[in-house]
Amino acid sequence: MAILGQIRSRPWLLMGVIALALLAFLVNPESIDKVFGKNPDVLGKVNGEKITREEFNDQLFVLQQQAEQQGRPKNGLEEQAWQLLVQSKLIKQQFEKLGFEMTDDYFWNQIQYDQMFAQNQQFFDEKGNFKTQELKKEIETLKNTNPQGYAQWLKTRKTIEYRLMARQVFTNISAGITTGKKEAEELMKQRDQLADIDFVKVDYAAYLQKTKINVSTEDLANYIKQHPVMFKAEPSRNIGIVYFPSKPSAADDAAAMKEITKLYSGGTDASGGTENFQNTKNDSMFVMANSDTPFNPQYVTPKQLPATIQGQITTAAVGQVFGPYKEQNFYVLSKLVGKKTSDSTLSRHILIAFKGSPAGEGVTRTKEQAKKLADSIGAIVKATPAKFTEFLKLSNDPNSAAQGGSLGWTTPETPFVPEFLTYLANNPKGATGVVETQFGYHIINIEDKKTGSMGYKVANLTKEIKPSDATEAETDKKARKFIQQVQGKSFNDFVNIAKKGNYQFSNPKTAKRFDGQLQGLGTDKDAEILAWAFDKKRSKGDTEFFTVDGTGDKIVVYLNGKQEAGLADPESVRDQIEVIVKNKLAAKQISDKIAAAKASNLDQIAKLFATSKQTAQVNLLNPSVAGSMEPKVAGAAFGVAKGKLSNPVEGGTGVYVLIKKSETVNKQPGDLKQFTESITQRNAGMFGQAWMKSLQDNADIKDYRIEIWNKLGNQQ
Repeated sequence: MAILGQIRSRPWLLMGVIALALLAFLVNPESIDKVFGKNPDVLGKVNGEKITREEFNDQLFVLQQQAEQQGRPKNGLEEQAWQLLVQSKLIKQQFEKLGFEMTDDYFWNQIQYDQMFAQNQQFFDEKGNFKTQELKKEIETLKNTNPQGYAQWLKTRKTIEYRLMARQVFTNISAGITTGKKEAEELMKQRDQLADIDFVKVDYAAYLQKTKINVSTEDLANYIKQHPVMFKAEPSRNIGIVYFPSKPSAADDAAAMKEITKLYSGGTDASGGTENFQNTKNDSMFVMANSDTPFNPQYVTPKQLPATIQGQITTAAVGQVFGPYKEQNFYVLSKLVGKKTSDSTLSRHILIAFKGSPAGEGVTRTKEQAKKLADSIGAIVKATPAKFTEFLKLSNDPNSAAQGGSLGWTTPETPFVPEFLTYLANNPKGATGVVETQFGYHIINIEDKKTGSMGYKVANLTKEIKPSDATEAETDKKARKFIQQVQGKSFNDFVNIAKKGNYQFSNPKTAKRFDGQLQGLGTDKDAEILAWAFDKKRSKGDTEFFTVDGTGDKIVVYLNGKQEAGLADPESVRDQIEVIVKNKLAAKQISDKIAAAKASNLDQIAKLFATSKQTAQVNLLNPSVAGSMEPKVAGAAFGVAKGKLSNPVEGGTGVYVLIKKSETVNKQPGDLKQFTESITQRNAGMFGQAWMKSLQDNADIKDYRIEIWNKLGNQQ
């Protein structure tokens, strides 16, 4: 079961082109059936093809597993999941349009090219042939012996199928991208042609410093209408947020300092005032009884200690106490309780798991049976170390088993379970023993040891600086006063009152229903706030009050806008396009002034705008003009007759008027064939992502998630 074992032990490998989503945790099918006249398990459609709740849930589970494996938050993945699932449907549709079919034969013929297998030599024999039959056999065994593991494989297979389809589709598309001879010749000509020009540039930024232009909502809307594909909008909400963190006061800080000072030199109440951190005979027990963080028995390097004591610990005597000092929101006392040289250890192990242990998926043996087997193997290996490799086939750690059981060189800082590290630290080179951990029973063999750096055991006594009940009450009072002030007021009033009070303000303008987290906030109330904002009963101007669980923090929110599916609300994208629209309005004013002045030469235009005439050499394939990329200006330079004044050109950074003085040819090295190949490769590299975006922009995508959630909410 080595191959399937690896799949199970490395869940991040399951992630592919597609991903996941949400509703399994939100809806009860039986109750929904009573609410809806249609199938509640269809969460959306992509060009008429259903996205079911089951595949949505399957994919969300995989994505959450990957996040957990990588130490990232598991929440806030729903929208990403939806988008990736939509893309996978589009890929599948294109795959089928090309005449392909995901048959069982196709899957097994192509699986060796999937990223999950292609780079792993364990799946290939000595001749480089993929072990298809062996993998099939292991999956069949899994099906018969471990239904849960087989169900996991089926989910894995689905992600692999989408990746294989994507690979085939993009291969076919890339193969169809070519560059014709005439096209290459024209591009080479454009590459080699140069135009020498005189020009006057009326810079937008300089012009707008002297001329005030206000961009109205209508101006923004007109620009959006001219570029509808760029501004297709999903349902979103514009939310004003004021956050009231319940921060400890100066009195709270002093209280924490007083408490830790008493533990340092006064004495605990439990000891009648006789035992303190300086004189205690049992540092670990004292910390466990009095500290807000647990005792760490491991030896660590100075770099792993708080920055305040890193420079002092190497010369300190055992028993020396540092502090109290502040570390983030804690007061800390640190006592050096031990120091020793930490060894680097080369070890190998065989893991015997049991049913119910983290490594025991598919294992049927009991804990007692696992211990008996491990003790038996341990006794044999201890007597004859050469027999260690004979038992690797029994190990429930397939990754290390594939490496002869080796775990490589480790130190006390290596993130292994404490029992394992303790055995490595306390036993010499050549030792073999059986150690129990949460994963099962390990037969450990220490292959080598070498002296490392000095390690330090430090007892840290901490007291958190927490807001008192009085502080939390004051935060609550402040937040409730604020919401009373803003109820029924405009959003500008909401913002101004928040700024006047110096409160923490943020404004996610395009928050989506399944984002999971709000930009500028990031609390466990984010999802609840989104649900509130998307409730059908909500209207622009509504406000609400939220309390963050466990912290006493308060949040006041204001619904400033509702964007339904369609073109983006102009004000929701003002930050993105206001500068562009303002430049366009400025360009029209500048062009109108040039026309009204009836200027016949560049000097007149330069004088009109208090600027100067400049000179440049431009090229169509590299349209740089005075440090700015201006393709329209380069086009005009080759389009205007020599010596003739051009019309005003609306560039990216300003309005240009130019006169072409001459054209020259600067023939660059390389023949037509080489140039054609380079253009084709460049286009192929750029095409895939652009094609995928175009496919999605032009697809008929139906998203029923909000509708389902709203109807469910009305039932509750």
